[in-house]
Amino acid sequence: MGSDSLTPNLTQKQTNNIIDRVDDAARWTVDQVQALLDMPFNDLMYRAQLIHRQYHDANAIQLSTLISVKTGGCPEDCGYCPQAARYHTGVDNQDMLSLEEVVSAATAAKAQGASRFCMGAAWRGPKQRDMDKMTELVGAVKALGLETCATLGMLKPGQAQQLKDAGLDYYNHNLDTAPEFYDEIITTRHYQDRLDTLQEVRGAGINVCCGGIVGMGETRQSRAGLIAQLANLDPYPESVPINHLVQVKGTPLYGTAALDPLEFVRTIAAARITMPKAMVRLSAGRQEMSEAVQALCFLAGANSIFYGDKLLTTGNPETDHDRGLMDKLGLRAL
Repeated sequence: MGSDSLTPNLTQKQTNNIIDRVDDAARWTVDQVQALLDMPFNDLMYRAQLIHRQYHDANAIQLSTLISVKTGGCPEDCGYCPQAARYHTGVDNQDMLSLEEVVSAATAAKAQGASRFCMGAAWRGPKQRDMDKMTELVGAVKALGLETCATLGMLKPGQAQQLKDAGLDYYNHNLDTAPEFYDEIITTRHYQDRLDTLQEVRGAGINVCCGGIVGMGETRQSRAGLIAQLANLDPYPESVPINHLVQVKGTPLYGTAALDPLEFVRTIAAARITMPKAMVRLSAGRQEMSEAVQALCFLAGANSIFYGDKLLTTGNPETDHDRGLMDKLGLRAL
C-alpha cells in the first residue's frame, strides 16, 4: 500500500491488480493512509479515480437532505457544535418539530430531487418518549418513498431495533476525528461510546453513516488516523460524510487556522481509496468552498452531497446553485 506513484501508462492488468489489492485489504494502518495523503497530488487523484470508477458511476451524485427535528440545548461539549447549551452561539433550544412539519419538509426535499431524508436531533441520546416520536417520523418519511436517516446521539440497547422496525435505513454517528485527537475536541463522551452506538446500529441491521470533521486543528497524521479508523470498521460504513469545520462564533474552535482546501481534497481521495464501495459524502462546509474545490472533491471520489439551504443550524449552498454546478460538471442525480 505504499506511496508508489501511479501514472496513466499502467497496463490494464496492472490497474486491476491495484484495484484488487485495495479491495482485499483487511486492515489499513495509519502509516499506510498517511502514505496516500503524502502522494503527489496528481498521482493521488488518479489512484482515487481508478478505484471510484471500478465501483461507482463516475458522473452520478446521491442527494440527501438534512433537517434538524430538535435544535439546541445539547449537554455535550463538542468544540465545533453551535447546538451545545454551554456555548453562546445564538442557537436557541427549540422543541421537536411536529409530524406535519417534518412530512412537509420531506415532501419538498423529494420534489427537489433528494433520495434520502436525514433527521438530526441535538441530544446526548434519545429518551424513550423521544423514541416514540422519532419512530413516528421515520415511518411517515419512509411512506413517502424516501430513504430514511437519523442522527440522534448515543443509542441504548434496543433503541436501534426500534428505529429499524419503524423503517430507518441509515443511522449517522460520526467518529469525528482520530482517537488520539478526540479528547482535544470532546470530553463529555468517550471514543468507545461512539463505537458502542455503531455496534448497536449494525446489530439491528441498519446501514451505517459514519465519517468525521477535518480542519479542527488536527495534523495530517490525525486525518490519516480518522480515515484508518473508519476503513477498519468491520464492515466499513456504507456512507462516509467528510465534513469541513464550519467555524461558528462562540464555539471553542472558532478562530482555528483554516485548512488548505487541497488538504481537504486529499482527505476525500483517501476515503475513496480505503473504502471503495462506500458513498463518500461531501458534507458540511461546502458553502465556503469554491466550485473548483468541489469539482476536485468529486474527481477525488465524492459521490454524495447534502442538498438544501441548511445543515441543522449552518448554511449550505442553495439547491439552484447545486443544480447549476452539477450541470457544469455533467453530473446527474442518482
